[in-house]
Amino acid sequence: PEAISKLARLDRMGLIELLPGNRIKPLITHDFNWQKKGPIQRFFESQVQADFFQCHFNQPGELRLFLNGMLSPRSNEAMQQKLRRLALEFRHSHQEDLALLLVVGLALWTADYLLIRRHGGLGNEKLFSRQLIMLSLTLVGLVAVILALPVSEGSRNQIIALLGLLVSGVFAFSSSNIFANLAAGILLRITKPFVIGDFISVGAHFGRVAERGLFDTEIQSETGELIALPNTYLTTNPVSALRSAGALVSASLSLGYDVHHAQVEPLLIKAAESSKLNDAFVQILELGNFAITYRISGVLPEAKGLITARSKLHKSILDQLHGAGIEIMSATIMNQRPVDAGYSFIPAPTRQRPAASSAVEPEKIAEKVLFDKAELAQQLQQRKAELADSMEALEQQAKQAEGDEKQVLKERMDVLREERKQLDRAESEPLRASAGQE
Repeated sequence: PEAISKLARLDRMGLIELLPGNRIKPLITHDFNWQKKGPIQRFFESQVQADFFQCHFNQPGELRLFLNGMLSPRSNEAMQQKLRRLALEFRHSHQEDLALLLVVGLALWTADYLLIRRHGGLGNEKLFSRQLIMLSLTLVGLVAVILALPVSEGSRNQIIALLGLLVSGVFAFSSSNIFANLAAGILLRITKPFVIGDFISVGAHFGRVAERGLFDTEIQSETGELIALPNTYLTTNPVSALRSAGALVSASLSLGYDVHHAQVEPLLIKAAESSKLNDAFVQILELGNFAITYRISGVLPEAKGLITARSKLHKSILDQLHGAGIEIMSATIMNQRPVDAGYSFIPAPTRQRPAASSAVEPEKIAEKVLFDKAELAQQLQQRKAELADSMEALEQQAKQAEGDEKQVLKERMDVLREERKQLDRAESEPLRASAGQE
């Protein structure tokens, strides 16, 4: 009650405005002039002045000067004017320090609006770099505010050390979730194992990448569900990715030994081609006890139609094999039929091998399509090794050559260096379809 009465008295004096909830609003500046022999001056002399001058002024940022001498009235007046100007400069410096807090806050708010809030519809993928920039600006602004605080250098260093300890503690105690996912998100953007629109399979999840965020990656499953996978899950588990252009579509089935593979392969190739798949090839995966396991594969130009393409391939296989009178039997079913005692389960030899739709051997097509990235990487490495050997040989020759011969060797080395740069760019570019590079 006594404090409230004092506040009410100051309100009546016009020094403050007493607001609801006993909040106050100062109506005078902090650097107002004291009245001579007034209450503020008397309070300073009795309560503050003695404590102020008891300081030793030996800490960083503290200074005490004492000069002894006599001044003429004119010099005294000039010195007082300089002190007034110094006081005015002190006031301006104080206001600038306070204004820095407002400037930093306004700058961060403006940056947040321009980088993130105004572009909220971009999605997490495109906002990722903007969020990193905003995080960096926030840390820089915080350090700038600390450096501008009106405290001693020792106190400022302690605040910076405390901030560093706080950040280190946050990293240490949150490494298993927030910051680990942030670091994993940055790693995924550096290594680029997949991009938006690719089909990926990780663990028990399969779907198409919809968004890549700061802390998680969102995929859409075959049932249309949106699944958010933490970035740490993607960096700690193997990820299988299908390229957006040139995805491989496959289907496996089992057929009995009484059907010759030369009859099956053209039908499967035709089924793949009728499903709009390119570079189709057939593999025999297993010779089981009761059936042969086949796999038909082909390249889908646009991976966004992967689910539909698989369904069409299955339908085409059914149509082709059933239309040719071939039963599709699972390897877990044993077909028992009465046969003659001397019957042999070997198909009758054909006069001519059924014509396949492609003259290229299926095995070569399979290796070319399945391992195109590995094959391209191997070719690049082999060519780099050849270039390195050639460069070394040319450098040795150039040391012994003179005149025009030396100039010719330098030009050849320049050509090899340019080819090496092209190979380096080829490694960093997204993988192209092998057929397009032949």
